Amino acid sequence: MPPAKKTYRTYFLGDACLCWELGGAIGRLTSLRVLYAYRRLKADKALAALGVHDLVPSYTALAAHGGPLCDWAAVRRVVDRCLTSLPSAEAELAGRAARHILPVDYRGEDLPRVAELTGLTVGEVIRRHTAAQYLVAMIGFRPHFPYLLGLDPALAVPRLASPRLKVPAGAVAIGGQQTGVYPEVSPGGWHILGMTDPAALKNIEPGDTVIFRAAEKC
Repeated sequence: MPPAKKTYRTYFLGDACLCWELGGAIGRLTSLRVLYAYRRLKADKALAALGVHDLVPSYTALAAHGGPLCDWAAVRRVVDRCLTSLPSAEAELAGRAARHILPVDYRGEDLPRVAELTGLTVGEVIRRHTAAQYLVAMIGFRPHFPYLLGLDPALAVPRLASPRLKVPAGAVAIGGQQTGVYPEVSPGGWHILGMTDPAALKNIEPGDTVIFRAAEKC
């Protein structure tokens, strides 16, 4: 039987990080493939024994970070074996992910602006934002900041022309085709729809599912 055809490319970022890119654009199937490999490899002690100290998924790629004695040739072989045996069915790729329901006080300062930009009522913006089950594609920007896939295309709006210097912790926001929650006070250029409890973000991992629910206050 001929070897499986590679559907990814590999490249180094510096001399301590090796990446596998599984797609050229953000999409649910690509993220599920990245996350499936991430979960499987994270549970495999072989990479740690070879010198890998961290695995980090992104929308389209998986990065392995290693120390100065990392055996990158062996690491490549381990990850390549995993990637060439990924399942094709979306349900199998998704696995049994944890599900998090976050109550949101939808009184964010940008909610009226989002309604105006999208041509929707405020109530319809909230309805559409709470209707989706979001895939946690990656954690980044700040510790515990979840980048969520699944935003209704009707809610896609440009980022703020001038980012805020201080976005409050727990702000639920959208920018472009993405939505997420700010875990701490930080700069940010997304539109704030409402507020939730930032402490809930500490238990969210890549590959989990997040659902927003409207609440009078959090």
